[in-house]
Amino acid sequence: MAEQLIIAGERHDAASGETFTVIEPATGAALADVAKAGPADVDLALSAATAAFNDGRGTWARTSATERGRVLHRVAELLREREDLFATTEARGAGHPIGDARWEVGAAAGTFEYYAGAANKHFGSVVPVQDAGLDVVLREPVGPVGLIVPWNFPLLIACWKLAPALACGNPVILKPASLTPLTALLLGDVLVDAGIPSDQVHVLPGPGGIIGDALVSDPRTSKISFTGETTTGSSILKSSADNIARVSLELGGKSAAIVFADANIAKAAADAPMSVFGNAGQDCCARSRILVERSAYDEFLEIFEATTRAIKVGDPLSTETEMGPLISEGQRQTSLDYIEIARGEGARVVSGGDVSDQAGYYLSPAVVADVDNSMRIAREEVFGPVASIIAFDSEEDAIRIANDSDYGLSGSLWTGSAPRAIRVARSIRTGTLAVNTNRSVRYEAPFGGYKRSGLGRELGMQAMDAYTEVKNVFFSEED
Repeated sequence: MAEQLIIAGERHDAASGETFTVIEPATGAALADVAKAGPADVDLALSAATAAFNDGRGTWARTSATERGRVLHRVAELLREREDLFATTEARGAGHPIGDARWEVGAAAGTFEYYAGAANKHFGSVVPVQDAGLDVVLREPVGPVGLIVPWNFPLLIACWKLAPALACGNPVILKPASLTPLTALLLGDVLVDAGIPSDQVHVLPGPGGIIGDALVSDPRTSKISFTGETTTGSSILKSSADNIARVSLELGGKSAAIVFADANIAKAAADAPMSVFGNAGQDCCARSRILVERSAYDEFLEIFEATTRAIKVGDPLSTETEMGPLISEGQRQTSLDYIEIARGEGARVVSGGDVSDQAGYYLSPAVVADVDNSMRIAREEVFGPVASIIAFDSEEDAIRIANDSDYGLSGSLWTGSAPRAIRVARSIRTGTLAVNTNRSVRYEAPFGGYKRSGLGRELGMQAMDAYTEVKNVFFSEED
């Protein structure tokens, strides 16, 4: 029996009766059949969400922020209680190593806990004005929000959007990627089981070009939050214009890790591989451009390559696995194509880029040295396990190369000099930068990009702003 979609908190077949098959990346075999939502299902979900929101401003919107926080805490508890189910489903559906998948369930629960606490701490203000009276600024929910999530971190990114949207009192319509819809459906069940009113919860798996377009073009959608590739984000922004819908976009990246010779080279080189090859390189924050000061280049490359060779690639359900398969045969072929393009442009493939005989979409992580920043492998988002190592000669040179990109999402800086860290951090045009570490995202802090990496910010208290309207009310003292 096919997994059903969720409308108004209840499982349903698609209005068309159609289904699609989800493939397990580790085997290339069918994992599950899932209801294929279409425009009729979007209409049903938006009708329910709009009616719920407009009925006295909605029961969830009118629920006290403190009570909404209690319910979100219960969501976190249920996620932790169902960790095995979520982690195994994510490992099989997205190819994540089971250890990573378990960490992601914990981080998803932590996200809900953070916004449970934030719900009654996001408020307006009183404004001193020249007229006799009281002027207050209110924060109100925007209304039905469409949340479109990618296939690379399907559970975690869904929670990044759902938690602040629900904390602010909005009905949510979650659109998971067609490749990885299973944990989104499990998450929809958790939201209802935790006590979120059923008419606030909708999960619509199916083709993004159909469901996404229907959500974006419908005037009942108050806001769209999209994470995915830049071309689609640009299309969503254009489609939203007629309805003046609010849009936030977290898009592609070509992040740089800058390693100066005064850094702890051994630590930087040993830490850097998983900043590229985690999730098989399918990460918009991946430090796929590694800029190394020329005097430390050979030492860094030797350690980096040896550490990369030691990465355990294999079955996602094995606790020994550090890197699983890519999501699809097409994604693997794209990585192979970029490796060949790099060779043709004069780069040197030091190791990796090999396809094994085992079933599934596996590819050994590739280290590509002697890359120039003008090469396609340094400019275009590969979204696979391919690292480009680039030499630089000075601080100014490093800043120039790092900023010479259409993207500006994330990045790292390794140095033993605090003054240099301050100078360079202020000079890099990127939304998130980590110094002497490669971890990008913390749910307590804002996350998002410059340039073609997106608009707006996820996470932190800034995300609450994105899911609320600002209303100004003046109370006159005159009788």
